[in-house]
Amino acid sequence: MSRPEDPGHTASPGHHPTPATGQADRDPRPAPAAADQAAPGQADPGHPPAPVIHRADPDHPPAPASRAVELRHLRAFLAVAEEGNVTRAAAHLGLTQPAVSRTLAALERHLGLRLVDRSTHHLALTPEGVAFRDKAAAAVAAFDEALDTGRLRHWPLRLGHAWSAFGPYTTPLLRAWRERHPATPLELLRIDDRTAGLTRGEVDAALLRGPVHAPGLVTEVLFTEGRVAAVTADGPLASRTSLRLADLVDGPVVLNTVSGITTPELWPPHARPAATLTVANTDDWLAAIAAGRGSGVSAASTAAIHPHPGVAYVPLDDAPGVPVLLARRDGPGHPALPKLAALAREIVARG
Repeated sequence: MSRPEDPGHTASPGHHPTPATGQADRDPRPAPAAADQAAPGQADPGHPPAPVIHRADPDHPPAPASRAVELRHLRAFLAVAEEGNVTRAAAHLGLTQPAVSRTLAALERHLGLRLVDRSTHHLALTPEGVAFRDKAAAAVAAFDEALDTGRLRHWPLRLGHAWSAFGPYTTPLLRAWRERHPATPLELLRIDDRTAGLTRGEVDAALLRGPVHAPGLVTEVLFTEGRVAAVTADGPLASRTSLRLADLVDGPVVLNTVSGITTPELWPPHARPAATLTVANTDDWLAAIAAGRGSGVSAASTAAIHPHPGVAYVPLDDAPGVPVLLARRDGPGHPALPKLAALAREIVARG
């Protein structure tokens, strides 16, 4: 007499009933002892080879190499590289200084490289850090562009500047671009760092002033403008028709060390300012001068682009001119970049 199949008995060799859905994980039979298992590489004639299942081991997690680096690590590194200071980088990112330091250290551990030289107060990139910066900037820019759905419809051309934009040619450039290329919006963005966000991938091109030493950039000089002194409007220097660099050295000179181009090296070694006051952006620079805390030096177009009731701009007779550059990253970029460069040249030539 036949009897119902006993789930506790192993089926005879050659007969392997397929378990019902949902039953395979609830098989009450104990696993065979190690001595009863077929040796590695040998098949058990009564049983097909069991699939190898890798289960998570909480005491030995898998190596995190494939997921260790996230976009936040690259953004933190690029901010530190641009600012040269962890505190300012943290302020730019809206994070705490310890959080940025930990993120940077984690990136270095993953790469097995020292990216930043911390031996001085002003952080500097190591040679490996300089090489990695360009790759990180390109990766961040590509990521941001890929996820910006607005760009898929109308890919805007982002033009950064740290201050003063294109000087007297700013409005003509914006108007001419809108007339000739209405399908590609030109976004003018002020970003307070030395490359106006270009090395961090925040813009496609940038209008910069003075020499730019960041690697991986291609620059073109569009025109050169004179320099002016910025002095307190009710101070003794404001009524002068022109000034010389020596006229500014007795009082503090206000320096924008983040996005500005003026440094004590503008003066001869034997006649440098007696004191300096450092700020982080153009607005703070203007406020300090208006309050009588010192004077400043800037490009001539600053007078028109950044008027301030508390600041008077006076031409400087003996200061060298400032080159105005159009900069972009070396490599593939926005397809409209050649048109932007051509239009900028045309407008400058028009005068």
